[in-house]
Amino acid sequence: MDRKKRRLGIQAVATLIQNANFKGFFTGKIYEGASKSVCVPGLNCYSCPGAVGSCPIGSLQSFLSGIKFKFPYYVLGLLIFFGAVLGRAVCGFLCPFGFLQDLLYKIPFYKKNRFKIDRYLRYIKYLVLFLLVIILPMTFELTPFFCKYVCPEGTLSGLMLAAADSNVRSALGPLFSWKFILLMIFIVTGLIVYRPFCKYVCPLGAIYGFFNKVAIYRMTCDPGKCISCGACAKACRMNVDPSKAPNSMECIRCGGCIDSCPEKALYLGIKKRP
Repeated sequence: MDRKKRRLGIQAVATLIQNANFKGFFTGKIYEGASKSVCVPGLNCYSCPGAVGSCPIGSLQSFLSGIKFKFPYYVLGLLIFFGAVLGRAVCGFLCPFGFLQDLLYKIPFYKKNRFKIDRYLRYIKYLVLFLLVIILPMTFELTPFFCKYVCPEGTLSGLMLAAADSNVRSALGPLFSWKFILLMIFIVTGLIVYRPFCKYVCPLGAIYGFFNKVAIYRMTCDPGKCISCGACAKACRMNVDPSKAPNSMECIRCGGCIDSCPEKALYLGIKKRP
């Protein structure tokens, strides 16, 4: 099995495991078992009818926006653990919404993955992290701003709940309409640009990106083999040049650059290749 098919298989399995409450998709009931107290590594909404775990971004906001402030030791500990071990490989292999975006990009459509303002748009996710996930939830009680006003994964969950429960459908209002519009924007742009939500908006990707340079699972470029041909940079859909920045904060460890390298100068693993 080649690298692309193997990665898609891992993504599919990870998505199924994180949403293993299959009967919830038919009953419209949110699972509330013991595993819901555990955060999954990727972006997967707590309110998804299939979810058996909690979203780390949602949990972080819950701690920060509670009636009584609680320092999020548990959530931060998990994020640090996942980040220190895998970095943004979580985005590339374990995130359900990342998997959905990969599938969207496979649909034949006009593609435009490189444009001038791309590098500037990438800073939006850090603004989203600090403003919507940290500062505003700490300022206003019981208001998870990112989940409430932006998160497309939550909107998908709402659609699935509404499809199975008429009471949920009748409760949908203007706020849900706004989030549905955002979801459609991400879906349409996802046909054209590779992983637009991951690149420009996702606060979880922003967090894991900080760990890419120190994560155990990392990329190495052998300068003795690299001929600076640019093949890896051209192949990278996250618009990274692995020969110059193999552990860029934007790299999701998909391995596409490794397959494109004619000299096999790139290596991805838990330790540097001998």
